Amino acid sequence: MIRTSSAHLSVAALSHPGMGGRANEDRFAVSSFRLSEDNDTPSVFAIVSDGIGGHLAGEVAAEMAVEKISSAVAQCDGQDPVGVLKQAIQEASEAIVAQSRDDEQLLGMGTTCACAWVIGKQLYIASVGDSRVYLLRGKHLLQLTTDHTWVQEAIERGILTREDAANHPNVHVIRRYLGSPKPPQADTRLRLAREESDTQARSNQGLYLLPGDVILLCTDGLTDVVSDSEMADLIENRELNDAAQRLIQLACSREGKDNITVVLMRMPTPAPVPSRFWKWFWVGLGVLFSLGLLIALAAWLIFGVLLK
Repeated sequence: MIRTSSAHLSVAALSHPGMGGRANEDRFAVSSFRLSEDNDTPSVFAIVSDGIGGHLAGEVAAEMAVEKISSAVAQCDGQDPVGVLKQAIQEASEAIVAQSRDDEQLLGMGTTCACAWVIGKQLYIASVGDSRVYLLRGKHLLQLTTDHTWVQEAIERGILTREDAANHPNVHVIRRYLGSPKPPQADTRLRLAREESDTQARSNQGLYLLPGDVILLCTDGLTDVVSDSEMADLIENRELNDAAQRLIQLACSREGKDNITVVLMRMPTPAPVPSRFWKWFWVGLGVLFSLGLLIALAAWLIFGVLLK
């Protein structure tokens, strides 16, 4: 793909270390492209990563994930987005493991990742861990990704309710992450409804986005303390930079101790037609109608004279 200086979607991104006095081990990137010299289809790729590990090792892992996955996307032709993401995530994880083995200070480092790739009007996603991708359509916020956590597995097995899971002591136990000894499988389910099967969720890849749709990528520093309904209220009908700032501010106001990262992308909406246009449209239509009547009347008169 060919890099471009501007995206065909509106974009805003912010990251904050949170209120816990910790270094910010979150990382993110947003890149815009067109597919090729012969194909002007626009493309935007966004990724967020939440590092795991002490002594800033998580920061290193998150940075590696963002760089390597973004690079793999940039170098592809955009023809197999899901396959590219799966391969890129696997290779990024292997690189993190190798780096961890070479440096004792980085031993055990890892990271989550959540990716959203818009090609033209179609959305493709992939994730590992508990960073999320959401879709805001109108007033409805849908979580498209599935958390890879102990509590999510317990919910799916009927052991916990969603209400019980929110305050469970294992709420932050991640079951899948980049840099794990066992290579993680990228989750490519794009879930539009809870009752969907995994097969159906995967078939949703390439979802056609509508004008005004907003894609939200975020780390758990946001979702730990801000509800889905609150996120929807803060994003809907707001300029994206303002919405991102409000999301971060709300999380911080609740003493969110984890790092907080937000990336927002909005599909363009058709420009409203100026009221002056409609004024002159109706004036023009009236003139044409009047002219039509005059021509019809003239033709009738001429035809009447000829008949005499």
